[in-house]
Amino acid sequence: MKNISSGVEATEVEAERIVEEAKSRAKEILLKAKEEAREILTSQLVMDEVKSECDMIVAKAKVEAEGKIKDSGQEASKLSANADKKVDEVAERIVNIVTGAKLA
Repeated sequence: MKNISSGVEATEVEAERIVEEAKSRAKEILLKAKEEAREILTSQLVMDEVKSECDMIVAKAKVEAEGKIKDSGQEASKLSANADKKVDEVAERIVNIVTGAKLA
């Protein structure tokens, strides 16, 4: 009987040790999970900041591009007007040559 009683006590002690080990391991896992969650949340904040900065850069680039497009359009209009003027001048010179008019 004493042997059975000793065996049961030893089993209980071993079971308690296993339960304590499991509790300890569970606490470690929970702490690690909390740390990882904190890191993920922190990285999301950083990503939000990066996205915000990216949006600002894109908006600034669009404004700058619109300005350059407008400037290019004005320059193209000036070049077109100058080309029309040059064509008129060349046509007038050709007419003067053909008609024998005096050239300036």
